[in-house]
Amino acid sequence: MAEPKAIGILQFQQAVRGGVRPNLFQVSHEFPAGAAPAAIPGIQGTDEEKVAILCKSAALPATNVGTVEMPFRGRVIKVPGDRTFETWTITVMNDTDFMIRSAMEKWMNTINKLDDATGIQNPVDYQTDAMVHQLDRDGSILRSYKFKSIFPTNISTIDLSYETTDTIEEFTVEMQVHYWEA
Repeated sequence: MAEPKAIGILQFQQAVRGGVRPNLFQVSHEFPAGAAPAAIPGIQGTDEEKVAILCKSAALPATNVGTVEMPFRGRVIKVPGDRTFETWTITVMNDTDFMIRSAMEKWMNTINKLDDATGIQNPVDYQTDAMVHQLDRDGSILRSYKFKSIFPTNISTIDLSYETTDTIEEFTVEMQVHYWEA
């Protein structure tokens, strides 16, 4: 094995090339087309651009490949197992018309209604795709991730307090992801 070469600051700077900034991203998704307008009254008018503007934070996808352990003569041989995809969470700033929160609540209500626990059964009617674009400093897209067949499973609380004065309301939405493509 060769001796490691000394790396100077110029080599580091050339390799990083300014780096990727975590605050340069855009999230986009539409609400399920199969569910609107009859099943989810009120969300068909939800502006996809508003989601992109008010989505304050998201994450690039996480995935795991499990392992299967096979004992053999006192040793454990590990082989790749099934691949799993973690829950994807976005944080949204609330606006005065509650458009995105209301749409998310209605979306979840089509999956499992508040009053009688019934809901849409066909996944095509309640699942949709979402995109996360990692942007460069010039606004160009460096890499995109397409989250396939997402649907919300948790909308967080919005804490209200007389002591909170200099902030905008926020809430998180946890989405289940079947898989993603880069």
